[in-house]
Amino acid sequence: MLNQAAAAIEGETFVLELDMSAVDTVKAAINAAAKEFGHIDILVNNAAITRDGIAMRMKQSDWDAVIATNLSGAFAACQAVLPSMMKERWGRIVNLSSVVGRSGNAGQANYVAAKAGLIGLTKSLAQEMGSRNVTVNAVAPGFIDTDMTANLPEELKTKILSSIPLGRFGQPEDIAEAVAFLASDKAAYITGAVLDINGGMYM
Repeated sequence: MLNQAAAAIEGETFVLELDMSAVDTVKAAINAAAKEFGHIDILVNNAAITRDGIAMRMKQSDWDAVIATNLSGAFAACQAVLPSMMKERWGRIVNLSSVVGRSGNAGQANYVAAKAGLIGLTKSLAQEMGSRNVTVNAVAPGFIDTDMTANLPEELKTKILSSIPLGRFGQPEDIAEAVAFLASDKAAYITGAVLDINGGMYM
């Protein structure tokens, strides 16, 4: 799957497998990528897992797994790229949060906590790194038309759609275009921002 994704990308690619829940492997992978290309200019933290369940019955292992992958792993990735970005005095970090990180969601205390944590991490790093010309922003997608949402029961899809003013799920391209913008020079004066892309589901 990784090689297929790499083949679809224009330009030079370097494929690495890593476990976002294991800080050492995150840092090792980023160091390997930096060695391959000289330095890293852009980091997009997009890895996430879910282990849903009501808080009262949530297993500690399910809490730990989601926080480790979705939040601690993203922090480790940020830590690993910042020295190079500071040295170059240019960098872009984009963290993928979620609409539920803004609104909350029953049955997802671990996922919501991690995604809300990414927003706090984004704002703190933006304040720390601004003087070095490193911007740090977040994108908070709503419900996007992916394999994950395709498997939702029809009654749940209908309920969700009724809460979206635009009346449809988003497309992956909606998120990709926003991330590309925040990673570009066109967004040079944007940092510490959270871009909500949810069709009006949460305002």
